[in-house]
Amino acid sequence: MTIKIGILGYGNLGRGVECGIRHNPDMELAAVFTRRDPESVKILTEGVKVYRASEAPEKKDEIDVMILCGGSATDLPEQTPEMVKYFNVVDSFDTHAKIPQHFDAVDAAARKSGHVGIISVGWDPGMFSLNRLYGNAILPGGKDYTFWGKGVSQGHSDAIRRVEGVIDARQYTIPVDSALEAVRSGSNPELTTRQKHTRECFVVAEEGADLKKIEETIVHMPNYFADYDTTVHFISQEELQREHGGIPHGGFVIRSGRTGWTDDNNHVIEYRLKLDSNPEFTSSVLVAYARAAYRLNKEGKSGCKTVFDVAPACLSPLDGKELRRSLL
Repeated sequence: MTIKIGILGYGNLGRGVECGIRHNPDMELAAVFTRRDPESVKILTEGVKVYRASEAPEKKDEIDVMILCGGSATDLPEQTPEMVKYFNVVDSFDTHAKIPQHFDAVDAAARKSGHVGIISVGWDPGMFSLNRLYGNAILPGGKDYTFWGKGVSQGHSDAIRRVEGVIDARQYTIPVDSALEAVRSGSNPELTTRQKHTRECFVVAEEGADLKKIEETIVHMPNYFADYDTTVHFISQEELQREHGGIPHGGFVIRSGRTGWTDDNNHVIEYRLKLDSNPEFTSSVLVAYARAAYRLNKEGKSGCKTVFDVAPACLSPLDGKELRRSLL
């Protein structure tokens, strides 16, 4: 059985999903939906049509799973509860503090429609979430540490671009090596936000702009940079495109804890990601969970799920017998 996938939103994430489908022989791209003029959107897959987003409900019988590739700020809180009325859906909602209310909204709509909606799929939340859960379950007497980077933070880069006098920018989140090593030693250090990460900004400014004012605005920006040691570099547009044109990211989830009757033995669990393309890796996770959404719904399941609710075997195209033989 080939799983027919729809894509809603064709930016970096949507293009990544299209590439991901190509690597999964049990899937095919059925349609792409966009808020732009469909005639202006050129996709990579031959023979697949692009439709207006408003036309999506009309295709509910032609798509098994709709992968939602919008943003977490304004798109997904509306799109996911709406689209799960017509499709099984997967999204990458990543506003951690608002996941509980997003879950409730999607769950209510999904149970009413009989569909499965898997939310907050990606690497954090997503793969990092699973590794935090495994670490907590295995070493209950311990501490969690999550480090992000080195990588481009798209949200922070956008925040810099909104500063007066800025044409373009890239911002890198960088773990502090000494903090990482302290955690890896098993000493369970207490670390402040500033001690865990630094931020490095590469900024293209308008000609004649007040560079000192731009730098001060960035360094003291609340919720983004004020709590971090932040370095600002002013460079040309050409250098930005040449040296900082990609979207790499990654990070570490570390759990340290003790075992034994008197806590004699120390253990450190570490999970690391090093990604050339943040959106393409996130897209690959979305595609795997689309398979799970399809399978769960075929089993008669409905409602909202997270990565915590999906068995690992549901993600793989291999059957249980082959998984036990080759991976267990």
